[in-house]
Amino acid sequence: QLFYARSLAHFMIDLKTALAQAKAKNLYRQRRILESKQQPRQKINGQSVLSFCSNDYLGLASHPKVIEAFKKGADDYGVGTGSAHLINGHQAIHHQLEEDLAIFCQRPRALLFSTGYMANIGIISALLNRQDGIFQDRLNHASLIDGAQLSRATLKRHQHQDMGQLSQQLQANHYPRKIIATDGVFSMDGDIANIQQLVNLSQQHQALLMVDDAHGFGVIGEQGRGCTAGYSEAEVPILMGTLGKAFGGFGAFVAGSEELIETLIQKARSYIYTTAMPAAIVAAAQCSLKISIEEDWRRQHLQRLIAFFKTEAQNSGLPLIPSPTAIQPILIGSAEKAMQLSQTLLDNGLLVSAIRPPTVPHNSARLRVTFSSLHQQSDIEQLLDILQKYFQKPAIF
Repeated sequence: QLFYARSLAHFMIDLKTALAQAKAKNLYRQRRILESKQQPRQKINGQSVLSFCSNDYLGLASHPKVIEAFKKGADDYGVGTGSAHLINGHQAIHHQLEEDLAIFCQRPRALLFSTGYMANIGIISALLNRQDGIFQDRLNHASLIDGAQLSRATLKRHQHQDMGQLSQQLQANHYPRKIIATDGVFSMDGDIANIQQLVNLSQQHQALLMVDDAHGFGVIGEQGRGCTAGYSEAEVPILMGTLGKAFGGFGAFVAGSEELIETLIQKARSYIYTTAMPAAIVAAAQCSLKISIEEDWRRQHLQRLIAFFKTEAQNSGLPLIPSPTAIQPILIGSAEKAMQLSQTLLDNGLLVSAIRPPTVPHNSARLRVTFSSLHQQSDIEQLLDILQKYFQKPAIF
């Protein structure tokens, strides 16, 4: 018992030291408390703010029809599903949403997961083992990296969007099975993967292409079909999307062939060993999907806001990272300066998160500005006004 007490004390000291070091480096993370709906005008920690850090790209998280569908789903099916999909938790509404998503993605089948993280680790670990190889962009989402590590396959990472390096890696490494995995829209830079080149390389080297289009679905392409709109199942065999961003809800899915989906049902541990998503959330997702398809004005308005912000920011010399999407990062460099600017914006009633290592590479801390179709041009002008003043005369702040 004495040995255990000493070990526990040392362990806690190590944790305390690591936390203190994170604070000293401006890398300590803290949660804000949201006291209102997910919409541009919010109440955070008791303060009314105009938010530019939500992934609710189409403004559906607080849509009255989506809320109504959620309530009806709870009335019809109850709150909890009570079990995993393979026991007794796969309700009719889950099955219908999977069919709707398959049609939307123009794929034979779709399979629901509780989160995008669970989808990615489940897909990769179910399809690959230690004899296989997986090739990933260095800026891929953490869940893709973790899925590769969980699968025990050999992980090869190439520089961001470097198709030449990826080609060399594929040429130099021979595995029984290979997957090329990429974000569709890179979540911290906002740029879009070169899908056509990835398709070409995957076919040339007999690799499956997996696209995590969490930030593309609902926003990009015809009717919001995402970065892979127009690409067939043969070209992009593994397509993952989430329901908690543009669709304003919660959950995720993978779309692909009959064989892919059945394999995941049999082998994806993050699907098999967890309680099915509540039916009310599924009902809300069904409603969001319908609205997303029908109300193209949301995407059009969002694109106008993006174009306006980029033009004005570039004219003002703001250090934007080039991005055509609703994710508009402003490169700061040091974590300390990024935190200072984020606080300056908050002091002026604007909420923009500072993104710091390890989420982004060292010395590339940034403000990650994101837009929603519920924003108005006047909101963007208010943000630009403070940013322009800060970069012109940072000392006055």
